[in-house]
Amino acid sequence: MGWFIYMVRCSDGSLYTGITTDISRRIKEHNTRKGAFYTKNKVPVKLVYKEKATSRSAALKREYAIKALSRKEKLALADCIFSMEE
Repeated sequence: MGWFIYMVRCSDGSLYTGITTDISRRIKEHNTRKGAFYTKNKVPVKLVYKEKATSRSAALKREYAIKALSRKEKLALADCIFSMEE
């Protein structure tokens, strides 16, 4: 089982960062208001960033580092990753 760090853009334009073992399941949970309290009234959410981690501990550390970034830095990170996948 692998761990992932992900970032979603909420319907109000805000960003939410979290960790999971299954990104598609977690996005569905957010969009059906069963996810994090922060996203419950900000659906739908859209995945804007994902990153694989080697362990839960590594995922938590990376999540913390991403949450410390400014909004501009988070958006740049998301733009960089998704443009590389296309």
